Amino acid sequence: MVSVVDDDRHFRKSMRRLIRSLGYSVDDFTSATDFLASPRLADTACLISDINMPVMSGLELFRHLVAQGCTIPTIFVTGLPNDSDEAHALNDGVLCYLAKPVDEERLTRCLFEALRSAGSLNESQ
Repeated sequence: MVSVVDDDRHFRKSMRRLIRSLGYSVDDFTSATDFLASPRLADTACLISDINMPVMSGLELFRHLVAQGCTIPTIFVTGLPNDSDEAHALNDGVLCYLAKPVDEERLTRCLFEALRSAGSLNESQ
């Protein structure tokens, strides 16, 4: 299961299409709080999250998950990339940091790496 957290409906739709085309199941959420309240949290083998979202940012979401002992391989995407956010994210253990519009080939490589690290690469869910 791949979970996508982004307040942009069009981005969530394109991610659903791409992830399903790769043979994986996907669920999407409009906010970090919706994802945290979801029963899908426990099934998530990879998280793709926007960084800049209202209420709770992607970085805050990632840090919250880590503090709770929930280590989900995470890919950050952002429409406002900056070196400081990227350095913090990668130092905190985020797998990939990608600028929007996202290069699908690069995202696919990051996704495969995340699922491999989660032990899910050969399990189409």
